[in-house]
Amino acid sequence: MKFSKLAAGLALGMMTGVALISSAMAQEQLVVIITPSHDNPFFAAEAQGAEARAKELGYATQVYSHDDDANKQDQLFDTAIASKAVAIILDNAGADASVAAVQKAKDAGIPTFLIDREINATGVAAAQIVSNNYQGATLGAESFVEAMGEKGNYVELVGKESDTNAGIRSKGYHDVIDQYPDLKMVAQQSANWSQTEAFTKMEAILQANPDIQGVIAGNDTMAMGAQAALEAAGRTDVIIAGFDGSNDVRDKILEGKIHATVLQPAYRQAQYAVELADKFLKEGSTGVDEKISMDCVLIDASNAAQLETFQLKS
Repeated sequence: MKFSKLAAGLALGMMTGVALISSAMAQEQLVVIITPSHDNPFFAAEAQGAEARAKELGYATQVYSHDDDANKQDQLFDTAIASKAVAIILDNAGADASVAAVQKAKDAGIPTFLIDREINATGVAAAQIVSNNYQGATLGAESFVEAMGEKGNYVELVGKESDTNAGIRSKGYHDVIDQYPDLKMVAQQSANWSQTEAFTKMEAILQANPDIQGVIAGNDTMAMGAQAALEAAGRTDVIIAGFDGSNDVRDKILEGKIHATVLQPAYRQAQYAVELADKFLKEGSTGVDEKISMDCVLIDASNAAQLETFQLKS
């Protein structure tokens, strides 16, 4: 009887020890999160959302920025592989340039879950979760056209040419705006998603085209740069629209200095990528199609006060 109790106690102790070791191992599983520069609040929100959800699910995390440099991204993938990551969450550094890095991780047994930007390949990433950029761009363009009164000269600031989203958003804008013959685009330039570059480009465009009435930008940081340049020139009458749903543009909308933006749910998108990674690791499949699209929401004076860190709160 004493022996049975002792054996049972030892068995229970061993089971408890195994459970504790298993728990510790689960907690030590590493998820690597790689995005463009966190100087852009959109990408910072992605990193924060992914990291918070991964920790909630019991994973360790490492968070990096590739700064839109494909070579740096490739080195970060090597780091993730060497660190024995179980999954990578990635907002990539180029639709073509990133395919090899994602394939390298897959070959090493590490699935990659893309957010925000697609790559020009299927069957390489475990998932590609993007905002419906075309749908969002048409929403923004419709609001811009209405604010412009369906006429006037306008400027388009385009994102980085290597980024698929830049082209999709521009197409969405023009599929709406080009239906109005009295709206004339007098300049179209890439500011590479940069606020500083948008400021400089807007200064030059304004000197060549002082009679502009509107600016539509491929993202919020470029919209902010354009707004600052216009304000510095005393032009507070220009209609400005952006895309992303940042707190900075929210504040400008509430101040009446920017007309509208389009919210793409960066924080939730990143969380969802981690949830799919967790399911994939536990079940061997995400259970959904590789390509997943999330709709965008127009943000203007009517709902800007509800916007917080790329989330629309009730």
